[in-house]
Amino acid sequence: MANNELNTPPAVVLLSGGLDSATTLAIARDQGFACHAIAFDYGQRHRAELDASLRQAKALGALSHRVVHVDMNQFGGSALTDFSIEVPEAHSQAGIPSTYVPARNTVMLSLALALAETLNSRDIFLGINAVDYSGYPDCRPEYIAAFEHMANLATKAGVEGTRFRIHAPLIDMSKADIIRTGTGLGVDYSLTVSCYQASPDGKACGHCDSCALRAEGFAAAGIADPTHYVKG
Repeated sequence: MANNELNTPPAVVLLSGGLDSATTLAIARDQGFACHAIAFDYGQRHRAELDASLRQAKALGALSHRVVHVDMNQFGGSALTDFSIEVPEAHSQAGIPSTYVPARNTVMLSLALALAETLNSRDIFLGINAVDYSGYPDCRPEYIAAFEHMANLATKAGVEGTRFRIHAPLIDMSKADIIRTGTGLGVDYSLTVSCYQASPDGKACGHCDSCALRAEGFAAAGIADPTHYVKG
């Protein structure tokens, strides 16, 4: 057992507490990685997703779970970090929506990269998606390719020839396919929180883009939706 653990490569998995990142953790585990989860308290509207992240890390066998504090609400500029900006109704905004958090994925990936290098890991997983995503510029394949290139230029490990790989296994999948994949890997989606403005106990509003994409995904997958809503 000890020898198997020593031969298992470590990976850092960004685990927000939502549906996509939980599926990503399950995929990384299924691929044989020893997973270290990292979540971010970045000044978002609620902590329910952080509580969900810890539940998922335990349920899916992560070896560690860290919460990194980054106060992006100091800057505002997003409905998720600035309470003076209302969370929009689903499908109500064209282009990049007000729920986009400036540079969020870049900040989070940079900190995950620091953790990976410290753990002697060369693999970072995140659950971004370019099919059912909400118009965010940092959820595109070209962004992932660019960050991976940067990671191998800007780190001791990269310069010395041990390349980092940024894995985005969901990037070309529909929400329904993500849910089917996670269900097959044993993800308990009742432990996840996707809503942009969830209640303290993790109940969803049912009106934001994230709630709509989640509900549509379960319906298309033909799988019962375990989401608990604030009303009804």
